[in-house]
Parts: sequence; structure tokens; C-alpha cells
Amino acid sequence: MARTDLRTKNGLVIVPAFSVSTVAGYVKALRSLFCLIGMVCGLSATVLAAGLGVTVTDPKDRPLSDAVVTLTPLFETNGLPPVSVKAEMVQEGTIFVPFVLPVKVGSVVDFPNRDPFRHHVYSFSKTKTFELRLYSQAQENSVVFDTAGVAALGCNIHDNMLAYVFVTEAPVFGTTDADGRLTFMDLPEGDYTLEIWHPDLKKKANGATQRITITEPEAVILRVPVDVRSFRRRQRGPDGTEDY
Repeated sequence: MARTDLRTKNGLVIVPAFSVSTVAGYVKALRSLFCLIGMVCGLSATVLAAGLGVTVTDPKDRPLSDAVVTLTPLFETNGLPPVSVKAEMVQEGTIFVPFVLPVKVGSVVDFPNRDPFRHHVYSFSKTKTFELRLYSQAQENSVVFDTAGVAALGCNIHDNMLAYVFVTEAPVFGTTDADGRLTFMDLPEGDYTLEIWHPDLKKKANGATQRITITEPEAVILRVPVDVRSFRRRQRGPDGTEDY
């Protein structure tokens, strides 16, 4: 493959348009760039036409799982995929699954109990205050989350249980995996506001919000610091020894 020069613009790395015959070479180049970016704490993202890959890390360059990433288009569009208004927050093994659940405003969240004993789920958060009193596997419970914000969840019987429902008006959102990664597909070209939320995010944290542009034919790699507390809010198993 012929030598490819990567140029910069306003501190960003710009990858020019490429043909099918050079895809393998660019994949190798992008992997090398991600290795370099990984040396700096913060958020890194590869912005591609119709796709966006995001990696979130903490100040010590460790991957940050369960971080919510939202995208809000700064333009009128009807081209975004529909967002489901149904979701689940499961109780199983005396923990909540998932630890962080992002949902669209107006979503109905079911709270199935898959344990052979009862749970008593509650939230005292301003975003949504509710209480699902003692219930077993045979009972169905659901809650409508109609206000944007964060609702912290607990169980009145099992103090180790902790989870969060992140309610957003953004049309595109998701959570990072164990490697701090998240991929969005089928995005229209244009300007977006990208926002990060995590239970341990500091107030007014650097890098929590930025503006990105998805254009063709260029791929842009972004890097922004993300500040989180050193002490992590985590959910422990019933034996108190394992984080979830």
C-alpha cells in the first residue's frame, strides 16, 4: 500500500477519504493512533460517516465501564433509528442488572424479579420517586420515567443493591462496555452534542460535553479529558466481595 499521510486540523487528526483497496491499511493506522491516544486520560472517539466509536477512560487511563454517552443532533433530522420506549431493570442474584440503564424520556421500565425471594425496590430521587413494595417472581411491576435526569435505585431488603436509571431526551444513547467502549451506527452526517455521564463523574467535569461533526469522507479522532472521583460507586454481590 502506498504511504498515507495523516494531517491535523485544530488539534484533531484527519484521515482522508479512502478506497476499498486501502481499508486494511487505514484500519492498521487507526489502531496505532488509538494506542497513542490511550496514553492520555480522557475520552477518545473515532467519528466516521454513518458511525461513531467511543472509548471512555478515567484520569488513570483505565477503561470506564457503565458510562452513558448521548448524542443530540444540532440539525433537523428524520433519519435517526427509532428509540425503544420499553426497558428492563432485572433483579437477579441479589443485584440489579444492568448497573446503569439509559432510557428515553417517557419510557416504561419493567422490574422483573428473577430471584427465588422477594425484593422491595425504591428510588427517592427527584427525577423519579417510587416504591415497589415486597414482590416475588410471579408479580409484574413497571415504572414510567417521564422526567429527564438520574434516578438512583435501591432495595429495602438487600442493602448491597444499587443501580441507576439515566433518563434522557437525546435521540441517540448507550453505555460503555467493560473496555470503556461504545459504537453507534447509522448516524446522519452533521453536528452533534456529545455528552458523558457516569455515577462517579465530578460536577462540572472537564470533557463531559463536547461538539462533534460527522462528515464524509473524513474520519476524525477526538480526545477530551473526563474527570471522575477516585472512589467508585459500585454494586456488590450478596457476599460483599465482588463488584458488579
